[in-house]
Amino acid sequence: MTQISACINKKNITIIVFSLKLSISSFTSTTIPIHRHFSLQSFQETCPNNDQHPKPMLKSTSRHQQEQTMVSLVKSSTHKPHLLQIQAHLTRSSLLQNPKFSLLFLSSLCSSRDLRYARLFFSQIKNPSSSHYNTLIRAYSSSNSPKEAFFLYREMRQKGLKPDPISFSFVIKSCVKFRSVFCGLQVHGRIIRDGFLSDCLLLTTLMEFYSSFASREDACKVFDEMSQKDTVAWNVLISCYLRNGRTRDVLMLFDNMKNEGVCEPDDVTCLLVTQACANLGALEFGEKAHRYIKERGYGTARNLSNSLISMYSRCGCLDKAYDVFKGIGEKNVISWSAMISGLAMNGFGRDAILAFEEMRRTGVIPDEQTFTGLLSACSHCGLVDEGMEFLNQMSKEFGIMPNIHHYGCVVDLLGRAGLLEQAYRVIISMKVKPDATIWRTLLGACRIHGHFTLGERVIEHLIELKAQEAGDYVLLLNIYSSTGNWEKVSELRKFLKEKGIQTTPGCSSIELKGIVHEFIVDDVSHPQKHEIYNKLDEINKQLKIAGYVAETTSELHDLDVEEKANALSYHSEKLALAFGVLVTQPGTTLRVTKNLRICIDCHNFAKFLSGVYNRQLIIRDRTRFHHFRDGHCSCNDYW
Repeated sequence: MTQISACINKKNITIIVFSLKLSISSFTSTTIPIHRHFSLQSFQETCPNNDQHPKPMLKSTSRHQQEQTMVSLVKSSTHKPHLLQIQAHLTRSSLLQNPKFSLLFLSSLCSSRDLRYARLFFSQIKNPSSSHYNTLIRAYSSSNSPKEAFFLYREMRQKGLKPDPISFSFVIKSCVKFRSVFCGLQVHGRIIRDGFLSDCLLLTTLMEFYSSFASREDACKVFDEMSQKDTVAWNVLISCYLRNGRTRDVLMLFDNMKNEGVCEPDDVTCLLVTQACANLGALEFGEKAHRYIKERGYGTARNLSNSLISMYSRCGCLDKAYDVFKGIGEKNVISWSAMISGLAMNGFGRDAILAFEEMRRTGVIPDEQTFTGLLSACSHCGLVDEGMEFLNQMSKEFGIMPNIHHYGCVVDLLGRAGLLEQAYRVIISMKVKPDATIWRTLLGACRIHGHFTLGERVIEHLIELKAQEAGDYVLLLNIYSSTGNWEKVSELRKFLKEKGIQTTPGCSSIELKGIVHEFIVDDVSHPQKHEIYNKLDEINKQLKIAGYVAETTSELHDLDVEEKANALSYHSEKLALAFGVLVTQPGTTLRVTKNLRICIDCHNFAKFLSGVYNRQLIIRDRTRFHHFRDGHCSCNDYW
């Protein structure tokens, strides 16, 4: 009897040790300890012969209480050791195939971001439901393996399970993430066949899909098919137009949205509209959007205030940008960076540096965008020493490694100062890989300083990147023509013709009374074209009396001086300015935005026009702002 008792005690000790091993865990105080729901008695009941491993189970309570306890355990557990314990219990108690528990546990695994474990658990479910697939598809759609979501969707259909709008929504998002138009089109086709075109949320996701691939027309078709259009759908459509460069249409959509009265524009709508106004330089429309923001009580939203600072700055209206900046209660680094960048792009480099110093005094830590604004300020104002100092300071003092945008500002700074070889060495020696934009910045400097040898080297680098565009060759044409090398001009023109390379036409826009008017060179599409050309001829006569002479180096064809002057007469920015003078009261400030860089001749034309007609002119081209007043430019010269 003593031997038997000792044997039993030894086996009891074994059971207790096993129970303790299973129970011990690193749960926090907010987590329900699993071991409290297991007992030695339950282990003994599952091992009546004491010759097998004990099977853990919940204490003897009602089945409903046991299920509720298990649900609570699953929901409160996030660490893998705890989840493994729960899975072991689900497996041993045959609850693994219970859809309620398997779905709940799978959701917990997906929430823990351990998708490998989630996939292994999913494979153990004999008959997964649509809900099981949806849970895993959703997790993969926002993971680093979005393609797996599409594979699961395909597997789901192969097993005869019908996807629902939730399935389709997350599969479409995964197609966006792994950049597959083909897969997305397949899903769209299935949505049509399965009859889910009445689901507005699903159609909104489809709009986002087409928008991300610049398929504006397809996104519009989906929008038109929606039976009920909510604010989110409108915002996606507006975002699509903005992403595709159709900024004028963004303003039209904003007006349509307000006039229809079905959906009121929200703070997201206002954010998109202010961005469109910034891109267009549409100050009047931007002011209207600002009034709407105040009326709807969005004025305290810091992201909208930051966007308004950027919008007013890019429209050349720094006083209003500063008013918005002052009105922000708690300014963050984005607010300060927006103000610094606004000062920089408007030619107030010293003030941008002072704003940076004030920002540091308030305890706000600068970020990458802050230094982009600072280096841009130094570039626009020719502060070479200060710019190089900031480049060193950002890494040594703040631990921010310069990116391609920072180096681009430095190359622009050195290029403007005529230090072209030094700028070239910066590109060659920098730690990040040069992109096409930084080479084009140097190419623009070569054009201004007539350095065609370096310009040819830059073109070679662009060819290596397979990123050369028509505009690059136009810059090289400018370099050759400015030095009178017409043989090279002829060779390059022949090359462009053989390769079928088309140049991007210059386009200038001007906003008047909330309407944006666009012009191209020799434009005859405007309804007031005859009055505009008559006014431009009148302006040219007045400016010539004041001493204006056409800068014929801006003309790239081998013509005589008079023919070149005539060819330069009807550039897009000149037509836009002539229209502005025609339809506005004397003394009205004119704001013009151009998609390309303004040429030297148009720059001189604007300078004379500001003095003769007593107008303040603000021209924003692809590279910077040009403020003209009383016959002078704030940038002092063409740069």
